[in-house]
Amino acid sequence: MARAKQMQERRAKLKADAAGGDRVVATNRRARHDFEIIETLECGIMLTGSEVKSLREGKAQIAESYARIEDGELWLFQMHIPPWAFAVGFGSHDPDRKRKLLVHRHELDDLREQTKTQPLTIVPLKLYFKDGRAKVEIALARGRKQQDQRQAIAKRDAEREIARAVRSREKYG
Repeated sequence: MARAKQMQERRAKLKADAAGGDRVVATNRRARHDFEIIETLECGIMLTGSEVKSLREGKAQIAESYARIEDGELWLFQMHIPPWAFAVGFGSHDPDRKRKLLVHRHELDDLREQTKTQPLTIVPLKLYFKDGRAKVEIALARGRKQQDQRQAIAKRDAEREIARAVRSREKYG
């Protein structure tokens, strides 16, 4: 009897950990390749009900999206959230509409100042749920030229080779 109770408690604990943790819906892996990330920021996002349902199913694309400050508000453009299968007519949403990002005023002012003074872009890195709320991790980034991308890849490969050699030396040496 005690064994069954232990198993129940263990399952309940694992379920609580899974529910409480962050669940990533979409990532923008291309952004780290095309841009040099300067600063990251977590912000909320305003969504309709059917968009949340669609996100919970894990359907979203942020590869081509970007953020821009318009009229004192931060907006996310070109993020694609397909319509939820069971939302019809009035309940459905436009998949490619612009969505408002929720940030503090001082963070918005910092972003505005940095994008005005330098040639920087605001790109989303990942879309996830945190404590039941949809969040977007955005980054202030500088675009890389083709030559910079090649240098970054060469540098990463060199670091990987060095780490591999060190591990090999420790193992056999």
